[in-house]
Amino acid sequence: MINGSSSGTFDLYLNKIDEEWSKDLPVLDYVIISDAHWFFRPIYLHDRTGVVGCVYCNTPNVTDYGVGFALKLALRSALKHINNCKKCKARVTLVRTFSPSHFEDGAWNTGGRCNKTGPLSESEINLSSPEWELRSLQMEEIEKARKEGGKLRKRFGVLDVTRAMMMRPDGHPGEFWGNKWMKGYNDCVHWCMPGPIDVWNDFFMAILIREASFVSW
Repeated sequence: MINGSSSGTFDLYLNKIDEEWSKDLPVLDYVIISDAHWFFRPIYLHDRTGVVGCVYCNTPNVTDYGVGFALKLALRSALKHINNCKKCKARVTLVRTFSPSHFEDGAWNTGGRCNKTGPLSESEINLSSPEWELRSLQMEEIEKARKEGGKLRKRFGVLDVTRAMMMRPDGHPGEFWGNKWMKGYNDCVHWCMPGPIDVWNDFFMAILIREASFVSW
């Protein structure tokens, strides 16, 4: 906030855990961490020494490390906190992997659109895309947390939706949603058709059933 108005710029403190986020962790049996799209904005990255980099900041003498770097370190901080939390009783911590917004030919404010009306086949999706790269970073961090958590009797898993959602560009109606508020822009993130998103619940229930068989209550 600058003079009472939002600047659109965020500060991410990689050496701290937000108290509002963490206060309920000790009473939760299951934790789901869901992130990624919030990192696509101007962010200054801080550690104990001050600003160490940024995302989309275009500031002299400050290195822009990109979305993946910020996402990876923030996720690492969250998972490390759960592993080190002696009061936390969570049986299983899950990370929901990146779900694409399906913009084509630009971003939300540069002419991007999402006007697909049918799903893609598995052979049509691009597994070298930025979306898959972000998913890979998340998988690396959850694997590190899993190895460390195994020594502490804590379990970590993945709610892996990335590949399935890459195949459903029709899940974002884009120009077909009847935009009355932002003329000229397509919202390929917030307006989702029910089918693709609802299947996340099926994935989640399957994971809970599997994980419950490993957990000693």
